[in-house]
Amino acid sequence: MIDLKANPFYLDDEKIAWVQDTLASMTEEEKIGQMFCPIGGNVEESYLKGFMEEFKPGAMLYRPMPSAQIQKTHRFLQEQSRIPMLFAANLESGGNGICSDGTYYARPMEAAASDNPVSAYRLGAVAGKEAQAVGCNWAFAPICDLDLNHRNPITNVRTYGSCKERVIRFVKEQMRGLSEYGVACAVKHFPGDGVDERDQHLLSSVNSLSVEEWDKSYGEIWKEVVDAGALSVMVGHILQPAYSKFLNPDLRDEDILPATLSKELLQGLLRGKLGFNGMIVTDATPMLGFNAAMPRRKAIAAAIAAGCDMILFNKDIREDYQAVRDALADGTLTRERMNEAVTRILAMKAAMGLPDAQKSKKLVPSEEALSCVACEEHKKWAAQCADESVTLVKDTQKLLPISPKKYKRIRLYLLEDRVGGGFKDGEGALGSVKTRLEKEGFEVSLFDYSKLDFYEMFEGGVADIKSKFDLAIYVACIDTASNQSVRRIDWVHLMAADAPWFVHDVPTIFISVANPYHLMDAPMIKTFINAYTPSDEVIEKVIDKIMGRSEFKGISPVDPFCGVWGAQF
Repeated sequence: MIDLKANPFYLDDEKIAWVQDTLASMTEEEKIGQMFCPIGGNVEESYLKGFMEEFKPGAMLYRPMPSAQIQKTHRFLQEQSRIPMLFAANLESGGNGICSDGTYYARPMEAAASDNPVSAYRLGAVAGKEAQAVGCNWAFAPICDLDLNHRNPITNVRTYGSCKERVIRFVKEQMRGLSEYGVACAVKHFPGDGVDERDQHLLSSVNSLSVEEWDKSYGEIWKEVVDAGALSVMVGHILQPAYSKFLNPDLRDEDILPATLSKELLQGLLRGKLGFNGMIVTDATPMLGFNAAMPRRKAIAAAIAAGCDMILFNKDIREDYQAVRDALADGTLTRERMNEAVTRILAMKAAMGLPDAQKSKKLVPSEEALSCVACEEHKKWAAQCADESVTLVKDTQKLLPISPKKYKRIRLYLLEDRVGGGFKDGEGALGSVKTRLEKEGFEVSLFDYSKLDFYEMFEGGVADIKSKFDLAIYVACIDTASNQSVRRIDWVHLMAADAPWFVHDVPTIFISVANPYHLMDAPMIKTFINAYTPSDEVIEKVIDKIMGRSEFKGISPVDPFCGVWGAQF
């Protein structure tokens, strides 16, 4: 039974009647559609009209695009839908999660490094206000994971760090900021990422903690989030073997499933022990972590049968819908379970006030609302967060501050993804470093990856490089990225031509504007700065601080030394 008057729905009699009446009026095809959140791409209205007529989805997600275009698309889709829709976005770092022209406020780890919960509230508020302006009402955020493994390529700066108390405080503040602008949260990724060093986009990863360890870490976080009223939870393709076997002692090791397919974790742990009464959505089902567990035609219906209420994304949408029809026909998925899932989806929409907004035609605001996107207030907040969070990890050589008088000639290395189309965030910000340093009066020579210097690699020695440069600066933007097995420095393979072999002869600074763990690969560098987010505001504050115009205020939310002996020296 679903208690629609209880946390997180808190529905009154009128809203309960809407849920019940809407469910009773729906065809089976409409119910199937409600359980899917496909990804959008095409924005042509003739295409969208046909798409809505055929599939009748309960939700959709579009990748970031210009705010005016996404607002127009959301408005048209709401007009085509009999039942108000959820429009989702990965609002993890600001309004840029839905608007390509939105505010890139901060990665969660940057907000955590400020040690100021206001930073997390503002992250939610900036994302929520800009999302609301374009009719986006559902955030796939906050991230509740603990970054316990520095080798994990996907959690990293997307988390609030490794301290559960800080994660709890900051997640709840981000939730508050989002909810103030009518944006519901899908907190993620249950039962918790960040233990394994692998990415669930590529396989079913494992949270290997014992029951006791999980209860004292992730368990406390999830309990706080559930009690705080999260309307939805996103479940990961992550195994939690200890709890699966604790809840089902007869379960064989080879039969343990990722949470998206696990009755033990969904019904026994999330709904049972943690008391979550809201809506459960899968993480993206095209991910290998989902598809590697069982045949897809079985997995789609099995996820719903196990306790997921909504399926996120598709491979072939017609195949996925047919998988649900077939499961209903053969009894693998009961209509009772389907009705329960749809009821929770409708209850979430009622709790968000979507039926009333639909009646008054206020599901998507007017174009005037777009004035908040990347507004000056949001940029000011982003700059303040950057100022409070840039972290001086070490300066054991007492190099800082720098000046053109002391170090006129700089060799600049920009470490970025040089494979697969480049890094996804901060291209413009990273590219501005050279110009910013030159404006400070430095002479800057950028290491040219397109044309390696044979002489420097094989013949030039200490005297040669010292005659050319007074200071070397590395700026790394190796950001979190799905479908990557590692996020470490990949020095030029030919003689490691860009590595700091000269560190004892030419003073060297390392600045990371993404991954905070590069001391794993460069422990020999004596001056190391973490800045967490590749944005213009962060680059500006880093320059201010290395020049001595501003003090370093950030604290590290994780162990930047990665447990490596000697990295702290």
